[in-house]
Amino acid sequence: VQLVESGGGLVQAGGSLRLSCVASGFTFDDYSIGWYRQARGKEREGLACIIPSDDSAYYVRSEPGRFTISTDNANTVYLDVNNLEPDDTAVYYCAAGVLGIVVCPTGVGMTTWGKGTQVTVSS
Repeated sequence: VQLVESGGGLVQAGGSLRLSCVASGFTFDDYSIGWYRQARGKEREGLACIIPSDDSAYYVRSEPGRFTISTDNANTVYLDVNNLEPDDTAVYYCAAGVLGIVVCPTGVGMTTWGKGTQVTVSS
């Protein structure tokens, strides 16, 4: 069971990125997939979760249009981040957990985590 993130990098403020999370070793059925980030010196922060089996999404942050989570319903979950700001600089992680156990905002119940992808936003 593995999650691998990609798509991070260095981007100027105001730009956009699409992060990808590819799962292997399990199917999305009965799982919730989430995106989280952790900036240096700060606590981990939940961004969004999705249930691929019905495409229902939950956003932790109330910033319409800034973060969009989606899935190909096969083995990949995406996070589109728009209008990037220097404060968005962090390692972005995806995580998976069984439905009904996951608490999206905190990541409690997420049992599988990727190693993360670094996003750096320059001003």
